[in-house]
This record gives sequence, C-alpha cells and structure tokens, in this order.
Amino acid sequence: SVPTIITPGTAKTAAKYFKSGTSRREALSLYREILRTCKAFHWCDDNGVPWNQRLRNEARKEFEASKEETDPLIIDRMLVTGRDCVQQIQHKFNEADRKAWERIEKDSSRR
Repeated sequence: SVPTIITPGTAKTAAKYFKSGTSRREALSLYREILRTCKAFHWCDDNGVPWNQRLRNEARKEFEASKEETDPLIIDRMLVTGRDCVQQIQHKFNEADRKAWERIEKDSSRR
C-alpha cells in the first residue's frame, strides 16, 4: 500500500480517509493490546485496587476522551504514541519478569 501524505490542501480528503475505518481499526487494535497487557498487572495498589482494573479504567477514559478527535494528524500521533507506550511497558515488564525468574532459579539452585 502506498503511504498517504497529508498536506494542508488535502486535509479534508485525508479526514475522510481516516474516518473510513482505518484509524478506527488501529484504535481498536491498540485498545485490545492495552487490555491484554493490563492482565499481567495482577497486584494491588496502596488502596487495595488491582492495578489491572485501574489501568483498564484509565485506558477507557483516554479512548473516550479522544473519540471525538477529527484531525487525522492528531489521531495518527495519538495512535503512534499509544502503541509506543504499550510496547515500552511490555518490554519493561518482560525484562523484570525475566530477572525475577533468574533470581528464583539462582536461589533454588543454592539449596
């Protein structure tokens, strides 16, 4: 597929392109990825509220607040930023999980 270049003169055409469902599909895909990532956070915060529940609620608020955005450049920026944030969180979580398993294996081999 050929990339779409958006210039001020083509903004209305671009808006139709983004409203056509492409950004909607990307947003839904990102939202689902966030929900899948939230499942890994099973411990509670200081108030006893599970982190996965708090993260899901925050994600929902962010998506609801962004629902009415029509500027294709802003929509694209939000999607790219959201995807990047999720990937960074997943990477950090996986790295911490890997280190925890290494400590467990190291401790169990000492016994």
